[in-house]
Amino acid sequence: MGGELAGRTILVTGGSGDLGSAAASLLDAHGAVVAVADLHPPSGAAGRLLGTSSSGPIRYFPVDVRRRLSVEQLFSALDEAGLAPDTIICNAGFVHNASFLDVSDDDWEQTLSVNLTGCFLVGQVAARRMVAAGTRGRILMTGSWVQDIPWTDGTSYCTSKSGLKMLARCMARDLAPYGIRVNTIAPGIVNAGLSRQVMDEDPLFRERALRAIPLGELQSPEQVAQAMLWACLPAADYMTGATLLVDGGCSLYAYDASGT
Repeated sequence: MGGELAGRTILVTGGSGDLGSAAASLLDAHGAVVAVADLHPPSGAAGRLLGTSSSGPIRYFPVDVRRRLSVEQLFSALDEAGLAPDTIICNAGFVHNASFLDVSDDDWEQTLSVNLTGCFLVGQVAARRMVAAGTRGRILMTGSWVQDIPWTDGTSYCTSKSGLKMLARCMARDLAPYGIRVNTIAPGIVNAGLSRQVMDEDPLFRERALRAIPLGELQSPEQVAQAMLWACLPAADYMTGATLLVDGGCSLYAYDASGT
């Protein structure tokens, strides 16, 4: 692969998961120095990424994106390691499916604290450092096609992703004078992580999910990573406050998600 990202340093939060590790691997292959941050250390396929890079070893740093102190400590640790990210991919996420009538306070708070507050905290800490250093950087949010389309039993998740889309647009407007681009990557239904776990456990959910995809196939983590890569390349230099929708057509039309 090419070295289009040579000289760039990229931080991926939620980097121990399927999407984060796929992005880290691809960005590394294109020449970036990559660090991953997560509440838990990488394991399995994601764990094998660490120390295997030709662009400098992919490093893991612990973080709880829900806590400002933890996020500040993450960036201090990056400083100590000699890493100054010019691109941040806010990818840490949480999902719990339940109908509106059954959403608990804990599930609501957990979903919004990870998916929305976590991106606010990481984005703000990173942007303040970029502004202070004069870095014309990039911040990417992992959104979702459901940021605009309500999904059955997805009240807390859909709300968090819709809020994230607006957060990114507000950030983009305020940070544009500093040359910092902020955009959202909105995947569809990915055959990975918690979505795959739910589909494996609930055949009706899997049937419903496939019915919602006009292209008729689930999305791979690598396909999401390709979109993230493009948003990091010079080709995306003039894009800010935008959503790159890569959802297999899920958002094209209304469908019956009831399974009937």
